[in-house]
Amino acid sequence: MTVSNTAWKPAAPPSTVAVPGRPSDQPTRRARSQRWRNLVWVAPAVLLLSIFAYVPLVQNLGFSTLKWDIYSGRQTFVGLDNYSKMFNDPIFWKSLLNNTLYAGISIVFQVFGALILAAMIEGLRSARWRGILRAVYFVPSAISLTVAGLLFYFIYEPRMGILNAALDFLGLHDFTQAWLGQENTAIFGIIAMSQWQGFGYCTLLFAVALQRIPTELYEAASIDGVGPFRRFFAISLPLVREMTSLMLIVTVSGAFQVFNEVMVMTSGGPNNSSQVLGTWLYRSGFVRNDFGYAAAIATAVFVITMVLAALQLWISKRRRVEW
Repeated sequence: MTVSNTAWKPAAPPSTVAVPGRPSDQPTRRARSQRWRNLVWVAPAVLLLSIFAYVPLVQNLGFSTLKWDIYSGRQTFVGLDNYSKMFNDPIFWKSLLNNTLYAGISIVFQVFGALILAAMIEGLRSARWRGILRAVYFVPSAISLTVAGLLFYFIYEPRMGILNAALDFLGLHDFTQAWLGQENTAIFGIIAMSQWQGFGYCTLLFAVALQRIPTELYEAASIDGVGPFRRFFAISLPLVREMTSLMLIVTVSGAFQVFNEVMVMTSGGPNNSSQVLGTWLYRSGFVRNDFGYAAAIATAVFVITMVLAALQLWISKRRRVEW
């Protein structure tokens, strides 16, 4: 009996064995078929998004070139006159300034403030207290903006409001005033209400992001003698960067689309001091019957939010942390 010296080799996988009559490009056809099936599933969402988002955007661009009386239906093409009017409108610039102020304060409190609070909550040893505090801070976010606006409207009421009553009780009589009736305080009263209402939601999202960080990193840092502040800046802050970027986009975009709070509390007054782009758009279109000018303001809001979102996405992509 003879034994071959040839080394034994395992058989090739079934996918690589040539089968007579079998097409060589079957995997490619299968991938192509799967791609078409995926497109079929996505098509309804794309269709609805096009009908209710992209088509109205294009229509709004067309409306912004018209002088349009929405009650009589009379339309006159005016080209870029509405945009020229917008750039020379002092109330538009006041509204844009208020939105920018709103965005800046929201970034400080609803992004970085919420991140610090979430880190403090997640740093507690007691799981029960962590759950209780998450629920306590999230409760204001469950209240609708309209209800929260009415609530703070009564808090700011100059004669019977809780805020002035508290100031009187503390002996700070000189600080009592009509908070929503003064041009220099109205917008800040609205922003304060908005921060109270949205702070807990942002805190909860950051808490979820912090829970995803492996505990081994904190344990190793503790063994090396790293304190809580340095652990926050060296571990927590870098590893929640993607959530921070998302919250920045959501917060800034929301700040330039704010509407309900202002309408409920001041309607843009007094003397247009608390107007924002959303309320000035509404007043221009449905109160002053200048729908073309309102469409131009809407276009400006869209461009501003898109540019800011694209800029933040680009920055976050360049600074992404892999772990």
